[in-house]
Amino acid sequence: MSLRGRQPRARRVTPAPPVALIDRVVRRLARAYRHDRFLEANGESPFRILIGCVLSLRTKDEVSYPATDRLFRRASTPKDMLRLRAETIAKLVYPVGFYRRKSEQILEICRRLLSGYDGAVPDSIEELLTLPGVGRKTANLVVTLGYGKPGICVDTHVHRISNRLGWVRTRDPHGTEDALRLLLPQRHWIPINELLVRHGQRVCKPISPVCSACPIREDCARAGVTVSR
Repeated sequence: MSLRGRQPRARRVTPAPPVALIDRVVRRLARAYRHDRFLEANGESPFRILIGCVLSLRTKDEVSYPATDRLFRRASTPKDMLRLRAETIAKLVYPVGFYRRKSEQILEICRRLLSGYDGAVPDSIEELLTLPGVGRKTANLVVTLGYGKPGICVDTHVHRISNRLGWVRTRDPHGTEDALRLLLPQRHWIPINELLVRHGQRVCKPISPVCSACPIREDCARAGVTVSR
């Protein structure tokens, strides 16, 4: 049969969930998990949020929060931080993941903040992304928690769970961020990261999620889930 004249297959589009469903999911997650732990641990200082987030990458909260606290007892500004050697910073933040590399990144961040921003942390995602060790999640956390600007922090948990819920159909966290910006009411932009991260750590795990204990199972499409508990 000739392919000429054959109509292209229609692209499947995931229908957007109603706002009422999104509101219900967020309310239930907020009741199940505290969603302000990062802010509690690091306060509202953009510099501390920035450094705390760099240290938290690929590191559990129970390790990164005390490490950030130890470091900031010794140095709480970029100028003070540059008085420390990389080896000293590494010892203070150990055992966070990649602690030696992160100590070098912290010093370079401080140099750039002093040379380009008079020691202040920039409040735009584009400028933050130019700093070493800073990705979109870190940049979004700084502008949302440090400066109160709208933004959505998307990591692997947020990406995975947003797709499982059926809210989006995306291939990577960057695509999920763009989709959620269109989908979510702005009131949910800041808390959604912390809520879905806690949910992903405790219940909605990458492999064999604990669906039997899920507080939002009635509203979840379970997209892509083949084995659960």
